[in-house]
Amino acid sequence: MEHSKEGILLQSGTNELEVILFHIGRQTYAINVLKVREIIMPARITKVPNSHEAVEGIINLRGELIAVVNLAKMINAPSSIHDSDRFIVAELNQTKIAFRVHGIDRISRISWKQIEKPNDLTISDQPYATGVIKLDEREMSILLDIEKIVVEINPALGGSAESIKMLGHRERSTKKIVVAEDSGVLRALLKDTLTEAGYDNVTFFQNGKEAWEYLENYAEDETVRPTDKVHLLLTDIEMPQMDGHHLTYRVKNHPKLKDIPVIIFSSLITEDLYHKGEAVGASAQISKPDLVNLVKEIDKFIL
Repeated sequence: MEHSKEGILLQSGTNELEVILFHIGRQTYAINVLKVREIIMPARITKVPNSHEAVEGIINLRGELIAVVNLAKMINAPSSIHDSDRFIVAELNQTKIAFRVHGIDRISRISWKQIEKPNDLTISDQPYATGVIKLDEREMSILLDIEKIVVEINPALGGSAESIKMLGHRERSTKKIVVAEDSGVLRALLKDTLTEAGYDNVTFFQNGKEAWEYLENYAEDETVRPTDKVHLLLTDIEMPQMDGHHLTYRVKNHPKLKDIPVIIFSSLITEDLYHKGEAVGASAQISKPDLVNLVKEIDKFIL
């Protein structure tokens, strides 16, 4: 039994996404369809010594060795193995991982406006929640921060600002960069990375909507040129309220903002999805956590 996402991808820049809803125990969770390569029946697992406690082992999927992560163990939910379990094979940061879940519910098409950024109180027992999806008046689902889970299992996949030192000595730059990134961990990493790269003048926003409102204020101010105030926009794709593709689309279709370079920095930039960023006019697209090439692209556009 296998699920293919062919034919269900959305047009770029609509501020919508499709999620696969699945359950662990009685709780419903969601993952962005764009991260999912396929859904399969559980396969034979080979255990790996000294691996993370949530890693069950590896499977051989058509000649490719893929780690299996028991999501229930990661989110502190009751862990059990049933015939109804499924493996969601996802691709993140150019790495494939199979996540064991207790069952697949359905695919749902939603707007990023339906996703609220959870506060510290609401996610006290859900540390891997990147958003709460309001499916209807009764039903809600937790959008899981799969990247955070993967980096916790293997921190090396998260990148390090130290890698920028290989670029050698760099002069400080007064160029203004705007960053839209909903993950606090990644905002801190990007701050350290850009500072190490010589970019001190950086303004961060937690989602595309906040970044857009900031840029729009400059566009509406007749006394300034937006391109003198913002020299580059760096954006993630997955963000509550407004995603990075829609933000890029708005910027590139605004007569006063269209000349601002936009770099998309996301784990969703796989080879077969690259066209979505191109369709909305992205100046460049870098896959997380390639910080060295990210800085090189920033240099190219604003130095």
